Amino acid sequence: MRKGVLVLIAASMAAATPGAAQAQAGAPPAAPADRRVDTEAGPLVVHTVAEGLVHPWGLAVLPDRRLLVTERPGRLRLVGPDGRVSPPLAGVPPVLAQGQGGLHDVALDPDFANSRVVYITYAEPGDGGASAAVARAVLGEDRLSDLKVIFRQQPKVSGGNHFGSRIVFRRDGTLFVTLGERFKFDPAQDLGTHLGKIVRIRPDGSVPADNPFVGRKDARPEIWSYGHRNPLGGALHPDTGVLWVHEMGPMGGDELNIPQAGKNYGWPLVSWGKHYDGRDIPDPPTRPEFADAVRHWTPVISPSGMAFYTADRIRGWRGSMLISGLSSRGIVRLTLDGERVTGEERIPLGARIRHVVAGPDGEVFALTDEPNGRILRLAPPE
Repeated sequence: MRKGVLVLIAASMAAATPGAAQAQAGAPPAAPADRRVDTEAGPLVVHTVAEGLVHPWGLAVLPDRRLLVTERPGRLRLVGPDGRVSPPLAGVPPVLAQGQGGLHDVALDPDFANSRVVYITYAEPGDGGASAAVARAVLGEDRLSDLKVIFRQQPKVSGGNHFGSRIVFRRDGTLFVTLGERFKFDPAQDLGTHLGKIVRIRPDGSVPADNPFVGRKDARPEIWSYGHRNPLGGALHPDTGVLWVHEMGPMGGDELNIPQAGKNYGWPLVSWGKHYDGRDIPDPPTRPEFADAVRHWTPVISPSGMAFYTADRIRGWRGSMLISGLSSRGIVRLTLDGERVTGEERIPLGARIRHVVAGPDGEVFALTDEPNGRILRLAPPE
């Protein structure tokens, strides 16, 4: 009862902020003036599509070009092409809106045009604390219906940090979910928990028979890879279909990884960063049994979302990886040659960027992580 009251209080306080009030009213916004940002591809126009969102976290583009966006306090909204923000959709399950927890990612089913099925991740309260959960539901104009929880991270633990929980659909119809170690460190190495893991499940929550730990009594069968700290972004490479993820390091050592089935990525036994109290952590090359990162950052960029850009609208960006950054306050664009990073560009946006999405018309959407959060659209000048 006490946890439920805390969730409701947190959501009510968030709804009482000026930004939330504006979003709930659904009035057409008085859009801030567009601005330009210089990039290696030339200037891009940064347009505010919508504002007044409380810490927006996840975003999906519907076939009709409307945007489906989550707010961390536990709200799901539709945003029209004119920037009009809908009232909160009904049917969202209760969330633990505490610390980094809340309503997180949203993704469309590959057959969404026919099924109208969407998937959400969120911090689910329960006995012992909270854990990441995945639910699927049918999207209507004002609500989610037929909601079913298909996965629960085990165990539930105390605290409000490191939920992870991005959703990435594989081409075979299964889905990956990135899961943080809940700031508990050692469980990332324990195959008997889902903490600090990437899991692979079917859309109904069942376990694919070819997952690497199926049949092992000491391991959770959903696990794909382990030894992760807080993986907050993931995407499939557009050419190979292989999953790439990034995860936040401690004090230094943010990582870009290509998580392979059954591999151990070393946290907390190795890291390119240090503990927050300054204690050293052995570098990954000292333990060759662990898989190492493709790239790492110190100082950190605080990577929070990922997308591959596959259009030609922004000249020279095709094939680039886009990473949203919180502490780097913008988008980090990487060029790749196979599994090797060949270049890096920083696109400053002047705010903590929670997520980045490549739009269907060659634009790029970005979410600002603020109490009065915005949806930004980046595109070349007309």
